[in-house]
Amino acid sequence: MSKVDRKQKPDGANATSLRRGWTTGACATAAVKSALNALLAGEFIDPVPIVLPKSDTPSFALAYEEKGEGFARCGIVKDAGDDPDVTHGATIIASVEKARAGNGISFHAGEGVGTVTRAGLPIPVGEAAINPVPRKLITEVVESLCRQHETSPDIRITISVPGGEKIAERTWNPRLGIVGGISILGTTGIVHPFSCSAWIHSIHRGIDVSRAAQIGHVLGATGSTSETAACRIHDFPDFALLDMGDFVGGLLKYLRNNPLPRITLAGGFAKFTKLAQGAMDLHSGRSQVDFNFLADLCGSEVSDDIRNRIRQANTALEVLELVRDSGVDLPARIAVLAQQQALEILRGAPVQTEIMVFARDGNLLARTDWK
Repeated sequence: MSKVDRKQKPDGANATSLRRGWTTGACATAAVKSALNALLAGEFIDPVPIVLPKSDTPSFALAYEEKGEGFARCGIVKDAGDDPDVTHGATIIASVEKARAGNGISFHAGEGVGTVTRAGLPIPVGEAAINPVPRKLITEVVESLCRQHETSPDIRITISVPGGEKIAERTWNPRLGIVGGISILGTTGIVHPFSCSAWIHSIHRGIDVSRAAQIGHVLGATGSTSETAACRIHDFPDFALLDMGDFVGGLLKYLRNNPLPRITLAGGFAKFTKLAQGAMDLHSGRSQVDFNFLADLCGSEVSDDIRNRIRQANTALEVLELVRDSGVDLPARIAVLAQQQALEILRGAPVQTEIMVFARDGNLLARTDWK
């Protein structure tokens, strides 16, 4: 469900020096508030202030407004700040109309907003993919305005995002069974630049969907090459592909408390060297290959000269080339140690693990037994 671009993963930039933005949920809340005021009082609020869960009070300028017989709608252009969010610049449109007395507040998916089709997500199957926190914020706004205007909060709300179905192709929504568009997300209403939390949140939702579907075997891959290669070995349904990326720690810690029978972890030699060293975040900006570690792992089975060259190597690929003719199966040793680290994170949870280490061209370098 995350809207971090799958083609542009967080790169470890210092968020304190970057501009924060606003979630689709915050934009939708503001749009509903302005549209409902127009429906009840005849006037759009512009700019429209809202109160977020941590008491932030941003204001949003309207980019579009329309009022007709029995309805009002307006749109806000999402500003994600300096985060690589694929919904940056999208227009979040809220349309409101009075519903039959006693119907209460209802949420509906318009153009470009997805509908949930698989169990395991925080929204029931068949509902618009508008997450719980945005629903709560919107509900509070609707109830407050309806009290002010002495009318019952029987309001039909439709959220639309023109072009959202195309945007969703660059998110995890298709794998999670959210069809037709993006999700309306946000827990704080704020987008923190290069935040890891949205990525990890999507990994967790992938596990939830697999558990609900009673899938017994899932894949956590560091990238598309290893994912494609692992899928040539095992037959995974789409929603069992967890898009782990660099966040092996976030995946395994969640599995520890929400276990599935089996997980295959697949990745390149450099990434899994860092896992073997004990790193839980495999991004190049947050962990590094320890070449002394690799030299020690080879031990006396390689010459002193090779060990010294390993310690001075620039890349993990260079190390592989140095030991190619030595008889040392370094990828196999890394795979075993990576598996040990994974099992330590799982702390005895009933999850069997398998490690696959792939070359950059997708060829299998090493594979552990199940443990």
